[in-house]
Amino acid sequence: MFIDFFLRLRAAGVPVSLREFLTLQEAMREGLAEYGVENFYYLARAALVKDERFLDRFDQVFGQCFKGLVPDGAGEDPAAPVELPEEWLRKLAEKYLTEEEKAEIQALGGWDKLMETLKQRLEEQKGRHQGGSKWIGTAGTSPFGAYGYNPEGVRIGQHESRHRRAVKVWDKREFKNLAGDVELGTRNIKVALRRLRRFAREGAASELDLAGTIGATAKNAGYLDLKMVPERHNAVKVLLCLDIGGSMDDHVKLCEELFSAAKSEFKHLEQLYFHNCPYDRMWRDASFRPVHAVPVIDLIHKYDSTWKLIFVGDASMSPYELKQPGGAISDWNQEAGEVWLRRLTDAYPKAIWLNPVPEPYWRSTMSIGMVGQAMEGRMYPLTLDGIDQAMHRLMR
Repeated sequence: MFIDFFLRLRAAGVPVSLREFLTLQEAMREGLAEYGVENFYYLARAALVKDERFLDRFDQVFGQCFKGLVPDGAGEDPAAPVELPEEWLRKLAEKYLTEEEKAEIQALGGWDKLMETLKQRLEEQKGRHQGGSKWIGTAGTSPFGAYGYNPEGVRIGQHESRHRRAVKVWDKREFKNLAGDVELGTRNIKVALRRLRRFAREGAASELDLAGTIGATAKNAGYLDLKMVPERHNAVKVLLCLDIGGSMDDHVKLCEELFSAAKSEFKHLEQLYFHNCPYDRMWRDASFRPVHAVPVIDLIHKYDSTWKLIFVGDASMSPYELKQPGGAISDWNQEAGEVWLRRLTDAYPKAIWLNPVPEPYWRSTMSIGMVGQAMEGRMYPLTLDGIDQAMHRLMR
């Protein structure tokens, strides 16, 4: 079993050495795992994983190899009561509404009304509520809370989106960087991106100019006359801004393929992350920690207008995020998202937006049309034909 575990980890790309595997065996002989599945998991992870980038792969392989093992303490007394997690009990109370019932639920009536009512509820509410339509609670039809439904509300304390109706999220957001080493399925994307590449000779004259040497030698009565030229380099510079998290989780694989292809095709590539819409700052890392934040104004000052700007996102959000100061779903922005979007496209005339949502569905989401209008029609589907059209547009 353990040899199979070791081989599966290697096959999944986790760089586990034989020395580390033997260290794990020695630790087990010393009884450090104490014959418990959970203890063995932490021991194996500590011994075999040297880089946190491989934790997800380790978990997947561990689940495949040891699926079905009885957890510590289970099976000792079949008649003993089992303590259910509180989270399970709360989710039992969630309401599952039909489309007709959802249509009958009314929104409060606009951004200002929503924020004003939330402030009032925070001042008045004294305890926890569940299943209602007014207070901040869970599993109801109130516009405030978690695990319920409302056509326009503020999500508070919910792990992830369910109906994608929240206009603001007050919770800790944790996203992951897109993998830059994904190669499967990227070949055709590379071919499409290659249309944008432009080569220029830069630097010192260090490369033999064969045609020039032949011509100069012929003119010099056959005496060799070497001609040198600078090396050719890819001169295209790209700012790649990637929407991450939320509804973009549905498109991670496609975006990773695009990101991998772009990394291999463009020598001068700077990637940045944002959520839904770029505001006054973007991030170098998808963890969105303050240390990785890059003010958009600084970005504009650092990279001149010769850079190409490529946004990648589904443009699916509350219209308030584009039109309303403070409308950002997980922040309080001083200026509307549309202001910053136009500011960026003014600074970078060569700008396009790639949308992973199939083009026939664009009209069903208001914000997609709004972003397309702000981009002055330069939105293209994230397909091979769409990328091809976008690259032609950037070359104009």
